[in-house]
Amino acid sequence: MKIESPGKPLGGVSVGENRSRVNTPKAETPTGGDKVELSSLSSTLQKAEAAIENTPTVDSARVAEIRQAIAEGRFKVDSSKIADGLINSVRQMLGDQS
Repeated sequence: MKIESPGKPLGGVSVGENRSRVNTPKAETPTGGDKVELSSLSSTLQKAEAAIENTPTVDSARVAEIRQAIAEGRFKVDSSKIADGLINSVRQMLGDQS
């Protein structure tokens, strides 16, 4: 069975047309009667986002401290803490799946 092309794309735009013209709303100037009010939650979220943006992703001082400890042989790995952490994270993942 052969399926034939309808000859024109379904979106209503022919191949040569610029797609940016389609469904582009016209800019309207406000009439002065429109008013937007933001809730207190919105302003709280904006403050939180600003605080997050200003927080460094990496604590460079802590990284330097650990690097120095490794270089001097003072950095000790507690394998039981790592094992406990892995077990707890697996328990959380399994609990989230239920």
